[in-house]
Amino acid sequence: MTGTAHGTTNSSGPYRSYVYAYPHKTAYRPLGDDPAGRPLLSELWAAERKDALSLYAHIPFCEVRCGFCNLFTRIGAPDELTTRYLDALDRQAAVVREALGDAEPVRFAAAAFGGGTPTFLTAGELERLCDIAEKRMGVDLPSVPLSVETSPSTATADRLAVLADRGTTRVSIGVQSFVDAEARAAVRPQHRSDVEAALGRIRDARIPVLNIDLIYGIEGQTEASWRTSLDAALAWRPEELYLYPLYVRPLTGLGRLGPGADAQDEPDAAWDEQRLRLYRAGRDRLLAEGYEQVSMRMFRRADAPHAGPEDYACQTDGMIGLGCGARSYTSSLHYSFDYAVEMREIRGIIDGFTTAEDFSRAEVGRYVDEGEARRRHLLQSLLQAEGMRTAEYRERFVSDPYDDFRAELELFDARGWLDAAARPALLRLSPEGLAHSDALGPELFSPGVRAAMAAYEAK
Repeated sequence: MTGTAHGTTNSSGPYRSYVYAYPHKTAYRPLGDDPAGRPLLSELWAAERKDALSLYAHIPFCEVRCGFCNLFTRIGAPDELTTRYLDALDRQAAVVREALGDAEPVRFAAAAFGGGTPTFLTAGELERLCDIAEKRMGVDLPSVPLSVETSPSTATADRLAVLADRGTTRVSIGVQSFVDAEARAAVRPQHRSDVEAALGRIRDARIPVLNIDLIYGIEGQTEASWRTSLDAALAWRPEELYLYPLYVRPLTGLGRLGPGADAQDEPDAAWDEQRLRLYRAGRDRLLAEGYEQVSMRMFRRADAPHAGPEDYACQTDGMIGLGCGARSYTSSLHYSFDYAVEMREIRGIIDGFTTAEDFSRAEVGRYVDEGEARRRHLLQSLLQAEGMRTAEYRERFVSDPYDDFRAELELFDARGWLDAAARPALLRLSPEGLAHSDALGPELFSPGVRAAMAAYEAK
């Protein structure tokens, strides 16, 4: 998986923080000093709508860890660790499904396996993972969108055959660069020939949607080498492409290299300008090739099948996370297990998960009040290219977004980040606003979330 988890750099400029969920996990805290007094899942989900849930299963294993990655994952899995992990995942799923109850219909509208690298698991272990989703949780995998992440070295024919047989509709492969020297600079050892072979196997598996992840801003990357990667990716006519700006974060391989790592010896403004230039070149190229921009990062081929759920909205519907790196969302609480980046800490958390017997309570999280719910709705809607319908916001919150977030929206407007032609029916970003999504998103964080994130001690 790409190293694109939420992180921060400088407090100004276009690349402050990738906001893919709010509140961020670094704002989570233990839900009470006494584990026995922490919220019961059965009580948390009792009053929630459960007719359009999303399931996310986290597999925290990779064959290597890329230099930019701060995701919850470890290298390798000795001593049958994957077996013990799946055993724990099975125990957790049984408890979670019981907590959801049967007083009203429980239905999953989408599923995803992420990590880490889910295809680090063997073909037989992937079968077991699908069984946990179907038999324990009740997800009808062949009838809902199922997205699975992979890597060039683990996208083997036997694993892909399992995924295709079990109803996978989308495979996302982290390539990052087709230029071997750039891959090495990102501490991602791979060869283009291996990447091309993996892409061929994915196409042979006939999974409807192929997504390719690319990264811009790598040390030594030029506009010409960026075009090389874009050309190589487009040759496969992927249904989706994600273009990620590189971040260098604490405790990662690149972060530990210190000053000079990945152009960090240059002024921030110079690196920001480079990334913006490469972003615009990539965006314009994809638009010219018949792709539609879905968000700052995501581009979908105009004639591609839509691989997302038809009736699931991340702003309002719940998510069930399985695994020690997964998050779950109710309307009032976002929760997970502990989070770390440093390898020793991650190993300890995984070991604790595999030996756990009681999964009936939420361990770590953050409560979401009405004010935070409004911020989350606006933020997660506005960062999509289609924008937010103001009527839907008013219907949900019985207030107007221009009143609730006047200062922030006036700031965005003054910077040219809002599409004036879309108002008043839509709050939508302009092309320049989309380009500055990683600066815009953090402006919507509440003071409480900012304080909690600032106080978080990375480990």
